[in-house]
Amino acid sequence: MHEMKRRLSPEHSRAIALVAARELLMEAGPQAVTLKAVAARIGRTHANLLHHFGSAAGLQRDLAAYLAETVCQTIGAAVKKSRAEDGDPQDVVDMTFAAFDEGGAGALASWMILSGNEDALDPIVETIHRLVDDLGDGGHSDRHIHDETLLLVLMAMGDALMGAPMAASLGLPRSRAREMAGRLLRASIGDSKS
Repeated sequence: MHEMKRRLSPEHSRAIALVAARELLMEAGPQAVTLKAVAARIGRTHANLLHHFGSAAGLQRDLAAYLAETVCQTIGAAVKKSRAEDGDPQDVVDMTFAAFDEGGAGALASWMILSGNEDALDPIVETIHRLVDDLGDGGHSDRHIHDETLLLVLMAMGDALMGAPMAASLGLPRSRAREMAGRLLRASIGDSKS
């Protein structure tokens, strides 16, 4: 850790802190993402992180933006690859569900809402909106892809929060919501082509 004490650019220092915050999110949940915990993990002071993020809410907001950007890059690449290779929309569904579940975006978003930090969701919403506009054939006016995105994101978010206990309670496989989302997306894509 002593290597980390050297002077880093503000951008590099923030990037290192966000990677550490994401690791904490994945290991211990959103409540573990504090300035103090992130500072300890990267060998910086609480004051140093306070300078970069302004508050714990600022750290969470920037982490949400970081996760959204990472998630959207991955999903965008999957959609473009799927279109180019006439691939299966299930790949896009699986990546989206994974981002919200294993990737921690669902847990972080729900934590921020419950802790009164709803504006921290803005970066997620804005990043997804930009991705959708980029992927839509008619840019922002492609309403079909907006509908598909709304459905997919809400299903992925709900699955991240309650999918495992609901599936178990109903005697369904854990993957059922993903399978259903894939069927809906394939049907929606089929409808848009006809």
